[in-house]
This record gives sequence, structure tokens and C-alpha cells, in this order.
Amino acid sequence: MTRSRTVLQVLPRLVTGGVERGTVEVTAALVAAGWTALVVSAGGAMVREIEAAGGTHIELPLASKNPLVMWRNVDRLVEVIRHYNVGVVHARSRAPAWSAYYATRRAACPFVTTCHNAYGGKLWLKRRYNSVMAKGDRVIAISDFVADYARKTYDVPEKILRVIPRGVDIGRFDPAKVAPERVHALRQAWNIDEGKPVIMLPGRLTRWKGQTVFIEALARLTGDDFQALIVGSGDADYRRELESLIERHRLRDKVRLVDECRDMPAAFRLADLVVSASTRPEGFGRVIVEAQAMGCPVIATEHGGARETVLDCQTGWLVPSGDIEALASTMKMALDLSTDNRARMTEQAITHVRTHFTTALMTARTLAVYEELL
Repeated sequence: MTRSRTVLQVLPRLVTGGVERGTVEVTAALVAAGWTALVVSAGGAMVREIEAAGGTHIELPLASKNPLVMWRNVDRLVEVIRHYNVGVVHARSRAPAWSAYYATRRAACPFVTTCHNAYGGKLWLKRRYNSVMAKGDRVIAISDFVADYARKTYDVPEKILRVIPRGVDIGRFDPAKVAPERVHALRQAWNIDEGKPVIMLPGRLTRWKGQTVFIEALARLTGDDFQALIVGSGDADYRRELESLIERHRLRDKVRLVDECRDMPAAFRLADLVVSASTRPEGFGRVIVEAQAMGCPVIATEHGGARETVLDCQTGWLVPSGDIEALASTMKMALDLSTDNRARMTEQAITHVRTHFTTALMTARTLAVYEELL
């Protein structure tokens, strides 16, 4: 049976995030390759990016976890599949994946899922809910860590499992393309002094991202002259807790909380060191790779996808989860790097990302999965 080269991606909403960014990147790659790209979601600010890339967005309430709404979405998706003669459906999140799974079975359409993490849940019902991400005719894992989870938890067979790491847009995350004026603008906006090393932890303000571990480690850097930035927005109560912790350690003059940054390439150029202190394993960890693409040394927690994206002592360092003393001593070592050693690490980090973790590689491998099913 000949199927059309039309791919339908489904996700809850099109808001800022790694899943949404990947959806836009695959949309652009599909259009560039002459395919038809459709995206179904509950909408959001990034709809315009889908349309700017040449894709078509269809709005449905796929963000809902209400079983009745999810079941009604099955009929709606069947209509979309048949109307547009869809060749492959690609689900990127659990709630819409259930609707898409039943719709593809009814419409006899190939189904692809992407597992973005080792989804938690010890109760049977939660495990059942998560299991939809293992039901694809092809199951994409964004790292070997996630692939191992899919094998061990849901017995996903090797013949349908594909490991495709997330990619970084090296056209955007390229140190040569960041003008000094952009870095200077951020330095002024964040009131950062010249001449002091900058340590940055980017990430949503949520406890498992490890901001408290970061602050506690900074408090151990006695006598060091540095400036630290916690970049990201999130829970207001947690933000106040972080502010209190900064005050308690008398770090108000050294540590700043700033909201989300719209120019992360410039932020990484401003930073001398980027830290990811997550206390839960992340499936991939895009920030870690983006920082390396910009030639910035990184320190990451030694679990999850970070074990695959950071070459320990070559492009950055790995430290045990939640180990405040280890993080503090590693930050001290990083700040004391000689000029030659820092230059060598910068070069190795950029080469590492451009060899293994680009958007072009990610989209090419994803389109190859679609080709398999067609």
C-alpha cells in the first residue's frame, strides 16, 4: 500500500519547551524535504513558528487528560487522518498519544512515539498511562538512558526501538555568530560586573532542577570572587525559598535570580561556567548541550542523559547527584582552569556537539523512521 508523505505530529500545546521545539524543527525538515507537515495541539504561542516553517496547525483539545475528551479526540483525529491522507502519525506526549494510538488503529495508519524521559510511576494505573509511549510501530528514545527504560519497563523490542538524541541548532548556537553587543546588553540588563567569572544555572524554577544544591555549593566557595545567575521562571513560592536561602548564606551580592532569557546563545557567551544540578535523571538535557555548542564548560549531575552528552574532564565534568561538596570543589576547579586548558575544553565541546547532537542529525534520523514505515 502506497501512503502519502504526510506526517501528523500530535502534542498537548505549542508553548516553550524541548518537545515543542523539536516539533517545529521536524516540521521545517519535513517541508524542506518536500513532505506535508501537520501539527495538532491545543494551540499556543509557537503555532506561528509551525506556520512560518510551512506546516499546518489544527487545533484540538489534546492537552486534556479528561478520559471523555481524550476519547472524543480519537474521532477527531481519525477525521484529520482521513481528510489529509496522513501517512504517519507521531505522538510526543502521553495524553494525546492515547487518542492518537486508537485513531491510528482505526484508520490503519502507522504510529510513532517519542519517549522523552523515564516516566515515573509505581502504581499500576500510572504505569498503564505511561505505557502508550511504548505502543508505537516505531518507538524513538531521545537517549540510550531512555531506551534502556523502554526496554526494561515495557519490553520494547529492538526491531522497533530507535535512539535519536535531541539536536541543537548550531546555526543559532554558534559562538562566532553572537555579536559582542548582545552579550553586553545582557550584562547590563542583569547588572553583571566586568572581570568577575560568571557561573550560570539555567532551567525552570522547580525543585528537582537543583537550584538549592547550586546555592549551597556556591556558599562553599569562600574567598572566591564570582557572580552567579539562576536563569528561569517558575513557582513563585519556590522562588521566595531560593531568595531566602541566598540571604541566609549572605550571597545577595553574588547570586541573582533572573527570569527567562530570550537570547540564550548570548547568555552562554556571557557565562564562564554552566551548571546543571538536577536531582532527577533527565532524558537528555538540552541546556547542557547548548552550552557546549557555545564552547562553555559545563558541570552536570552524573545520571540520565548527561552521561551521554558530557565527556567527563574533556567537555565538562560530571558530579554525583545532590553532592554539594563535590559540586563546590568542581566549580572551584573549573574557575581555576588555565587559559590553555579552557581553550582546549572549549574546542572539544564544540566539536563534540557538532559531531553528535545537531538539529540536522536529529531531523534526518527522524525522517528516516518515517521512511521505514512508508
